[in-house]
Amino acid sequence: MSNMENSFDDISCLSPQNLGSSSPSKKQSKENTITINCVTFPHPDTMPEQQLLKPTEWSYCDYFWADKKDPQGNGTVAGFELLLQKQLKGKQMQKEMSEFIRERIKIEEDYAKNLAKLSQNSLASQEEGSLGEAWAQVKKSLADEAEVHLKFSAKLHSEVEKPLMNFRENFKKDMKKCDHHIADLRKQLASRYASVEKARKALTERQRDLEMKTQQLEIKLSNKTEEDIKKARRKSTQAGDDLMRCVDLYNQAQSKWFEEMVTTTLELERLEVERVEMIRQHLCQYTQLRHETDMFNQSTVEPVDQLLRKVDPAKDRELWVREHKTGSIRPVDMEI
Repeated sequence: MSNMENSFDDISCLSPQNLGSSSPSKKQSKENTITINCVTFPHPDTMPEQQLLKPTEWSYCDYFWADKKDPQGNGTVAGFELLLQKQLKGKQMQKEMSEFIRERIKIEEDYAKNLAKLSQNSLASQEEGSLGEAWAQVKKSLADEAEVHLKFSAKLHSEVEKPLMNFRENFKKDMKKCDHHIADLRKQLASRYASVEKARKALTERQRDLEMKTQQLEIKLSNKTEEDIKKARRKSTQAGDDLMRCVDLYNQAQSKWFEEMVTTTLELERLEVERVEMIRQHLCQYTQLRHETDMFNQSTVEPVDQLLRKVDPAKDRELWVREHKTGSIRPVDMEI
C-alpha cells in the first residue's frame, strides 16, 4: 500500500484487495464478505482495516464504490453515476456562465450606443467661453467612453464568453462513452455474480444428493451401489470445481471493474480541476478587463477636469463683453 500512497502512475499496482474484496489469488470466506448489488465488500463485522488510495485528498477514487439510494425512486444510483452527474452539471454551469457574460456584453453594447447618441445631443451647445469649452469636452467624453465600452464588450466576447462556451464542445459525448464503458463492466460483473449463485445452488443440490444417497446406503433403504455413490461424489466435486471457476471469473471481472473505476474516477477528478481552473482564469480575465475599462473611462474625463480647472468667469465675461458690447459711454444728467 505504501506505493499507492505515493504514486498512481502504474495503475496495475491497484487491485480490489485494497478494498478488502476477494480475488483469484486471495480468496476470502463468505462469512468475511458481503455482496451488495453484485459488488463484494468486506463484512462489517469482520472488516479489515483499509488504507485510502489517496489519503487526505478527498479523492473521487476513494469515496464512490457503493451505490446510493435514489431519492427520486426506489432504486439505487451507482457512485460512478453521481460523478458523471457532477461533470455534466459542471458543463451546464459553465454554459450558464457564458450566457451570463453574453447578457453583460449586451448591456455594455446598449450602454455604449446610448452614450454615443447622447454625445450628439445639442442641448446647451450655445454655452460660450471657457465654460462652453468644458461643456463641449463633457459631451466628447461621452463619445470616448462609448468607444471604451464597445472595446470592453468585444474583449468580453473573445476573451471570456467564447472560451467559456467552446470549452470541451464534445464533453457530453465523451462522458456518455465513459458511462457506457463502466456500465458494461458493471453488467459483466452482475452476469458473473449470477453465474456464481447458480453454481453455488448447483453445488448445494449435488451435496444434498450425495448425502442423501450415502445415508440411504448406510441404513439399507436403497439398492444403490457404491458405484452410484462414486458417481454422485464426482458430480459434487465437479459442481465444486464449477463454483470455484465461476468465483475466479467473477473476481477477474471485479478486478477489471475496480481498475477501470480508479483510472476513470481519477480522470474525472483531473477534468473537474481543469474546468474549475479554466473558469477561474477567465473570470480573472473579466476582472482585469473591468479594471482596464475603469482606467480608460477615467482617462476620458481627465480632459474635462483640466478644462473645468481653467474655467474663469472673469475671463469669460471679458471675452463676451468685447464681442457683444454696445458702448462704454455712460449716461449723464441732462442740463437746462
